[in-house]
Amino acid sequence: MREIVFDTETTGLDPKTGDRMVEIGCVEMVNLVPTGEVFHAYYNPERDMPAGAEAVHGLSAAFLSDKPLFRDTAHELLDFIGDAPLIAHNAGFDFAFLNAELTLCEREAICMSRMVDTVAMAKKRHPGAKLSLDALCSRYGIDRSHRVKHGALLDAELLAQVYVELKGGRQIGLELAAERVQVVEQDKVVAVRQAPDRPRREPRAHAPSEEELARHRKFMSGIENPLWG
Repeated sequence: MREIVFDTETTGLDPKTGDRMVEIGCVEMVNLVPTGEVFHAYYNPERDMPAGAEAVHGLSAAFLSDKPLFRDTAHELLDFIGDAPLIAHNAGFDFAFLNAELTLCEREAICMSRMVDTVAMAKKRHPGAKLSLDALCSRYGIDRSHRVKHGALLDAELLAQVYVELKGGRQIGLELAAERVQVVEQDKVVAVRQAPDRPRREPRAHAPSEEELARHRKFMSGIENPLWG
């Protein structure tokens, strides 16, 4: 099953009052395994950047001034997400901004039936516990030491790991010494990914030898009244 985990950064809290989406990061997962395919984009919001919002994500109006308008590149995002379910943390917030941008460029809004909210999942699984992304990373032992400020792609990659845990989990840290690489943009770490092209060991032969087969036959012949007749 193909799913997209995503996060957005914005100029504020409410698209109805003129706030805009300035960054989106998406991580593709198939059967709860990240495929390595991601989508990441910055957008010019065509407005100022409030100091409070900039303090959260570090994206200034000057930095965004030469970035494309959402309406000019919306097709790239839509092609990437396709018709997959969309997972986000406090998903109503991200869906509101994404659909507001689509409405502004006269494109069809994304159906809310595709929304998967990890806050709701975490609330059901851990009632009364802290539900922030940082808190859930701590609960599940997910390394977030590189998360200095909010970043859409970085947060989506962290959330993808949290989502796997909320769906049933896996054992963190059993990558067998797999190397990791940092992706840096504008002097800011925006992603930490598995290093590509790791050396692979050739598969070993597992067929039994003739001696082993003979010992097995001798052992089996000594079993009295076996269940298999």
